[in-house]
Amino acid sequence: MDYMAALLSLVSFPEIDPVLISLGPLQIRWYGVAYVAGILLGWRYARRIAGNDRLWQGGRSPMTSADLDDFLLWATVGIVAGGRIGYILFYDFAAVAANPLRAVEIWNGGMSFHGGLLGTLVAMVLFARSRDIPVFSLFDIVCAVVPIGIFFGRIANFINSELWGRLADVPWAVVFPTGGPFPRHPTQLYEAALEGLVLLTVLALLIYRRRALACPGLVSGCFLIGYALARILVEFYREPDAHIGYLLGGWLTMGMVLSVPMLAVGLWAVTSARSRSGSGSQA
Repeated sequence: MDYMAALLSLVSFPEIDPVLISLGPLQIRWYGVAYVAGILLGWRYARRIAGNDRLWQGGRSPMTSADLDDFLLWATVGIVAGGRIGYILFYDFAAVAANPLRAVEIWNGGMSFHGGLLGTLVAMVLFARSRDIPVFSLFDIVCAVVPIGIFFGRIANFINSELWGRLADVPWAVVFPTGGPFPRHPTQLYEAALEGLVLLTVLALLIYRRRALACPGLVSGCFLIGYALARILVEFYREPDAHIGYLLGGWLTMGMVLSVPMLAVGLWAVTSARSRSGSGSQA
């Protein structure tokens, strides 16, 4: 790898303070702002989808805007709690076992997308049952908006100079303040583009052009497949967590392993969506 050529062509890391505003001991970080922005914009988009009866099976939305307003709190708790617990279990268990207080140090980062997904899944099931909303329909509407949150979250990872990629000699390689003196793949931006913008666009086309919401589970399945494939691809360029490293052969990472079940569930959801639509059952 020609690192001298890379050093001449790499992209300078933007000097952005991870702390947006400091008010005495209170600090508002870009990471927190990204979560809030993703949740609020996703909520607005979800209300728009739910309010369009023409998109749904039978010409009637199975939930109201008021339902989504109430679900916002459930989703927030599921994302934050699941994301943090997932990170501890999948990536940082030994450190937390040695120092339990580390579990609540969310200001130091450490959120797992896979954990956040599981937390949101639990919140969706409980909320749907409490409101008599078809579970797969709620899955679909939430999965349609999740890429918005992923996009903002990965941008925040870039600003925080974390989760960067492997050494690279591509013209857009970046020297991260926390990544040593050599240029690396900006894998946070790769994920923001693929798992965020591209996946959001694909799901929107399915919803508005193909009326995918009329087949409960189809949007959810496509989201899981799209995210899993994008994440596995990016993992080939992303530096694995130092305390975990590669699981096999210098290429297999924890991110890949956690994405395989998502891919399998997504394929099942897509292949079974038409049968749920034909039977009229969405639960």
